[in-house]
This record gives sequence, C-alpha cells and structure tokens, in this order.
Amino acid sequence: MTKYFTRAIFIASLVLGVGLSARLSFTQGTYDIKEMTPAVKAALDGRKDRFDQLRELKSKGIVGENNRGYVEVLGNNAQAESLVNAENADRKFIYKTIEQQNNLTNALGTIEKVFAQVQRDKAMSADKIQDENGHWVSK
Repeated sequence: MTKYFTRAIFIASLVLGVGLSARLSFTQGTYDIKEMTPAVKAALDGRKDRFDQLRELKSKGIVGENNRGYVEVLGNNAQAESLVNAENADRKFIYKTIEQQNNLTNALGTIEKVFAQVQRDKAMSADKIQDENGHWVSK
C-alpha cells in the first residue's frame, strides 16, 4: 500500500491549533478529518494543551520525535513518560481517525511516517529527532 502514497505532505498544523484539522495530501487525493467528533476534538485539544510542556522537554533533550510519528522519552523520566504516553495516545487516535474516515486500508504506517516527517521538519534547532534509519540526531 505504501507504493500508492508516494508524495505525502501534511498541510494543517495539529500542534498549535492553527486550523484544527488534519489534512494529508497523497497523489490520489486529499485525506483529512471529515467529522470533528467530540473524541477528535478532545485529542486535538489535548495536544494543544501539552504543547508547551513537550516543547520544554524537547529543548532539554529529554524527549524527541521518533521516525514513527510519536514522541519518545530519551532516558529515565517518569514525569516525561506520563506526558509522552498521553501525547502518543492522542496522536495515534488522530492517525487512526484519518485512516478510518477516509476509508484507507492498512495506511496507518504510512500516515505515521508522514506525520513523523512533519514533526522532524517542525523541530527546533538542537531538538532530538530520529532519522528514517533509526539514528537519533540533533536537528
């Protein structure tokens, strides 16, 4: 299925609430959140609410953006684990919603990769990011 999603671009920001919708452009068309359910809104709001905390942890090198579209704790930090788990649960819910609402089959991995690239692109200088080969680097 990945071969059908050759040039994927994430358009809307899910982080700061700028246009609180998600839209993915693939060569076959545009896929987005078609129905803003209360659960989707809660996931987007959760991401927005924890943005500053994650930004601080990223700037300290405590967490980074992995190559699967999720944040990851880079060491031992129970407080960070809790925040990361909540963030990743919301991200996964949003990714699955995009897959389901757009009738995509087995596209979760591709959606995760698209979002991972977006998060790497949006990372600040010195943030830890995981490249496509699994190596952690500072941006």
